[in-house]
Amino acid sequence: MLNASTPLGLVLAGLAGTRTFRGPRGLIVATGYCWRLPVAGAFTVGNVVIFRSGADAALTSRALLGHEERHSTQYAWCLGLPFLLFYFAAAAWSAARYGDPASGNPFERHAGLEAGGYVDRRHRRDRRHRHE
Repeated sequence: MLNASTPLGLVLAGLAGTRTFRGPRGLIVATGYCWRLPVAGAFTVGNVVIFRSGADAALTSRALLGHEERHSTQYAWCLGLPFLLFYFAAAAWSAARYGDPASGNPFERHAGLEAGGYVDRRHRRDRRHRHE
């Protein structure tokens, strides 16, 4: 709350018309997100984990919830909103290097690529370059 990222997440969830409730380990879970961006099944702003799915699916997706929980910790490490700048810079670098915003993004890698629904494209590209 102190670093403004969780209030921003609550404002976003409210504007998007989601249903919010207390989740595990201090998270706030918002469900029913239907805006076009970001293109993700779930994303985190502060301690607010925003899901496209309903509450039952959000809470039973333990791997994805754990992935998003790690992002909430990353917000704290970055003192809140600066996380967004660091994250988007890392996503842009990853997209330029590997063709997707996650494979080379240290924030996504630390949160767990597979748990977040991502495929690790680093190895495919690195192998291809070794053979050229």
